Amino acid sequence: MSELLRLDGVACIRGDRLLFEGLSLALAPGEALWLRGPNGAGKSSLIRLAAGLLRPAAGTVERRGRIALIDEASALDGELPLRRALDFWARVDTVDGHAVDRAMAAMALEPLAEVPVSMLSTGQRKRAAMVRVIASGAPVWLLDEPANGMDDAAQARLVAAVAAHRANGGAVLLASHFALGVPDMAELDMGAMA
Repeated sequence: MSELLRLDGVACIRGDRLLFEGLSLALAPGEALWLRGPNGAGKSSLIRLAAGLLRPAAGTVERRGRIALIDEASALDGELPLRRALDFWARVDTVDGHAVDRAMAAMALEPLAEVPVSMLSTGQRKRAAMVRVIASGAPVWLLDEPANGMDDAAQARLVAAVAAHRANGGAVLLASHFALGVPDMAELDMGAMA
């Protein structure tokens, strides 16, 4: 398998509702796919299936290499200063502090290194979650509404980080209600699958 992520004939049921079935997709190094559609169309559920957090009702999910995930929770300890919270994940991901430094610079968060995570705004927390993803070194990024709460400058940094990741052979599966301006990204309209 040359793909980093492959879903074949996947179906997802949440509660008693079939969100989608027969869904197949593959992401090779350098590729990105934008999942779009209305609330309830299954974008977040598809991200969670790709991450292995949900089991498909049918079909298979195959991943090659590690994944990094952003969803509604930042997964950062709110009581810790930002840098210490990010260093925790660096140890889990077995990456050095330099990876965190580079990622913090990419998302312009160095001035907030000593601020407790609980004091960050929504957009700053999303940027911090992106730092965690960037620093992880994972080849597959699963990004569920990564730009929520971000201003235009932060969104531009997000788009630049996605471009750099793809240029280095990474793949991105991104769920968003709106286009982020990521160039050369394929689209899947989840609303059309209902």
